Amino acid sequence: MTNSPKIYHQIKEIQQELLPNRATKTIALVPTMGNLHEGHLELVKLAKARADIVVVSIFVNPTQFGVGEDFDSYPRTLDEDVAKLAGVGADVVFAPSIDEMYPVMPPPTQVLSGDIAKLLCGKSRPTHFDGVGIVVCKLFNIIAPNIAIFGQKDYQQLAIIKQIVRDLSYPIEIIAAPIIRADDGLALSSRNQYLTADERKIAPKLQQELQKLAEQLKDLALKTDSLQKPLTELIEVSKNNLNQAGFLVDYLEIKSPSLAPITSENVAATFQNESALVILAAAKLGRARLLDNLVVEKP
Repeated sequence: MTNSPKIYHQIKEIQQELLPNRATKTIALVPTMGNLHEGHLELVKLAKARADIVVVSIFVNPTQFGVGEDFDSYPRTLDEDVAKLAGVGADVVFAPSIDEMYPVMPPPTQVLSGDIAKLLCGKSRPTHFDGVGIVVCKLFNIIAPNIAIFGQKDYQQLAIIKQIVRDLSYPIEIIAAPIIRADDGLALSSRNQYLTADERKIAPKLQQELQKLAEQLKDLALKTDSLQKPLTELIEVSKNNLNQAGFLVDYLEIKSPSLAPITSENVAATFQNESALVILAAAKLGRARLLDNLVVEKP
């Protein structure tokens, strides 16, 4: 029988729990907002393979939700989450209240990430990554992990966290975990439960369209300039396909792996400068906002 993880709600209590272990054991942090699915559990399994003690934080962070977003309705399922975490060997759960995390709300201190936070999701959610920045820094300060695990589904968030670790000199190794998908290709997300039965049938088309676009990029990278289609034309066709399928596309963009802009509209020329490209997308489908991305290696 697997032991249930210890649960802490107070910052001082979890710090006291972890303090005796810091000198001799490796601590991993898996930050979550709860309502755990198989994707989260895979993060915990990865952490378990890399560390002696696995801490999972469960905190629906108000600072990363904008006006009119789903903070109030975001599912909170702590008991079910703890039961799932027991099954994959998590050692500690940190589930603080809003008051515990933010003695003054909204917090007057900010962690800003510059231009990278203004791209992609930052265009339609302008305060989102400011909220991510402060909660991640607080969790790093509270838990002081050696390792932190983040999923690659939110590629932009992962890039911002790596930047924060670099610029603020956190002695933490950031591990990117592969996207976990359903059998039909849909990236797992807590927000998938907002989809109706009909919308759930449509949802895998987001990944399918990214796959189609990736194959076009690889194909065009091997053709002569006279046969090239510009990147913007390829992207517009994919956007239209998604919108016609029932999505409302927030963005569909191609970036370098560091999220730098692509300097050439020519696919072959672009691949001469980049070892890979990343296709990134966000689209609304009913109440759900779906994120996905695909890394396209140089052919």
